[in-house]
Amino acid sequence: MPVIASLTLNPAMDLSVSTARVTSTEKLRCSLPRHDPGGGGINVARVVDTLGGEAVAVYPAGGPFGDLLTRALDELGLSHRPVPIAGDTRESFTVDEFETGLQYRFVLPGSSLSSEELARCLDVLTSLDPVPTYLVLSGSFPPGVALTFYDDLLSLTRRIGARLVVDLSGEPLAYAARQGGAYLLKPSLNELSTLVDRPITSELDQEQALRSLTARGCAQIIVLSLGADGALVACGEQLQRLRSPQVPVVSAVGAGDSMLGAIVLALAEGRSLDEAVRYGIAAGAATVMRPGTELCHREDVQRLLQLGDGSG
Repeated sequence: MPVIASLTLNPAMDLSVSTARVTSTEKLRCSLPRHDPGGGGINVARVVDTLGGEAVAVYPAGGPFGDLLTRALDELGLSHRPVPIAGDTRESFTVDEFETGLQYRFVLPGSSLSSEELARCLDVLTSLDPVPTYLVLSGSFPPGVALTFYDDLLSLTRRIGARLVVDLSGEPLAYAARQGGAYLLKPSLNELSTLVDRPITSELDQEQALRSLTARGCAQIIVLSLGADGALVACGEQLQRLRSPQVPVVSAVGAGDSMLGAIVLALAEGRSLDEAVRYGIAAGAATVMRPGTELCHREDVQRLLQLGDGSG
């Protein structure tokens, strides 16, 4: 079975609780907390594993939350390779208001990584056996990490013959798009607007923006994640819009990561791009049905995949 590796430069232990209502100054009585290992690449690897694929997560880890993260991945039975660092792994937390259905997500910045720690992450990826067919770089860059780390990772994937999949935000995403070389890029609608430096207010705007990015060689495939509206896929000169099944939204945490994990797994298994993105859309929809920081369940993904053809 093809191996999918993920690199998460800024992992987190995700804490989720619920309370009646978030108000200032008052003590907020919360539910029992749920802890999940988090960070984009870790979530991708978890979803690949849940859906029956073989994944290995590489990530820096330090301090008490780093230890907790490593133990949590052990308990899940996920193959993973922590890279020890001097700083502390971050915690992020989500609060659900059960009176209103609103969700509040608090994302902390994480510790900076030294050049030696970043080099060790690359060394671990290089040493993976068997060699991964896909390498997913997903999540935020921690403070102080140079944008040129993307170049180092791209060079690594070319040396080992892996396809690089990128799901970043902000300046790291913009840099990766400028440099090109990725096999697949997955921006959100807001991120797409930033990449083309103009508002995206219609489906026509989306299509024109994706055409401009593929023409610039930003990636071979661009999957625009549209949440409840599904996805728009660009490959060469071809565009395809795929709709999402309508599901009750409980929590959006990890939905994009679930989508990406399913897409990469399907591509690694040799499925068509159309089939892969439909699979990803079903996985994202299955995740929003789950509370807090919980990710998709395999049976939900299969059921949603069979609901309709997903076309639009």
